[in-house]
Amino acid sequence: MKVVTPMAETTVSYKCPNCSAPLSFLPGHDKVSCEYCGNEFSVQTVKEMFAQEEARAVQARAEQESTWATDAAGGEWQADEAAALRSFTCSSCGAEIVADENTMATECCYCGNPTMIPQRFSGMMKPDYVIPFKKNKKEAVAALKKFYEGKILLPDAFVKNNRVESIQPMYVPFWLFDSDVSGSASYRAENVRTYETDDERITETDVYSCFRSGDMHFDRVPVDGSNKMDNVYMESVEPFNYRDMVAFEAGYLTGYLADKYDVDAADSVPRADERVRGSVSCTLQNTVTGYDSVTEQELHVVKDKSEVSYALMPVWILTTRYENKPYTFMMNGQTGKIVGSLPYDRTKAILYPAIVTLIALPILYLLADMFLSS
Repeated sequence: MKVVTPMAETTVSYKCPNCSAPLSFLPGHDKVSCEYCGNEFSVQTVKEMFAQEEARAVQARAEQESTWATDAAGGEWQADEAAALRSFTCSSCGAEIVADENTMATECCYCGNPTMIPQRFSGMMKPDYVIPFKKNKKEAVAALKKFYEGKILLPDAFVKNNRVESIQPMYVPFWLFDSDVSGSASYRAENVRTYETDDERITETDVYSCFRSGDMHFDRVPVDGSNKMDNVYMESVEPFNYRDMVAFEAGYLTGYLADKYDVDAADSVPRADERVRGSVSCTLQNTVTGYDSVTEQELHVVKDKSEVSYALMPVWILTTRYENKPYTFMMNGQTGKIVGSLPYDRTKAILYPAIVTLIALPILYLLADMFLSS
């Protein structure tokens, strides 16, 4: 789902608080007047009334002008490094995968197509960092089997006859966004009180305008750079432990595949902004307490300084098949966290609620009998 952020107002409209008509400073007067309702305000009063709106307009303008420094992400390959790499293009789904010169992939980890043609490596920046694999193939298979446990709606045939058809270790490209940000937000808060008199029920609502601001630091907000990798899956296998991150060396690719990014750093900015804004919004709103309800009305996030780096993250991609349909699972190659979709038995899905009800009914009858007999 694409989240569209409304454009914030970068200007302030000086309107009469009584009738919302424009205010104007009339020559020969020492006050600001409303020509429509006749209200007059001192210059100092107008300044105090609109000070907060002026601050919000400044923040909105600053937010529009602040950008991520995406140009610094990644580096250039040395000639000997590039010569030791090969890229593979899947003739079926078009996926581009990079490996060392000794790795010969027999099938595409995305679609299972067995024909992959080696090409000369080109067209990808050198990563800044890499998190090496910690989990091996045996651990990946064991994690998948454990992932099945406790799933009572799984088809019996899937559990008994399931075999891993394909298992590939893959370095997935990620853009890592660092930034110091200043956030500010306004909220509408309400407290509701209801009471009754002899002849009516009365509800009173107190409305408050709240404002919060603060400075925060974001370190390496990850956004995957591959269209082939499902963003939901990639964000679900997070977090990666950055303590294991090291400067990239081509040797880390030996025996592994690496996805060639097809979403560059600049195109990844909207997702990075969305994740940062979400965190700022949640953090600030959590400080607005003591009210029955709180609604965010306006949020501004200004990046004071930012950096973007390019890293490869370890992921095991496991594929199984059931009733001629492939099921793909992703496992964090560092922590072992695994995600994926599973088939379900429609008959079990129908019968399970009925079985639970049948088990619960005797217990309910027993409790009712005990209650009535007491």
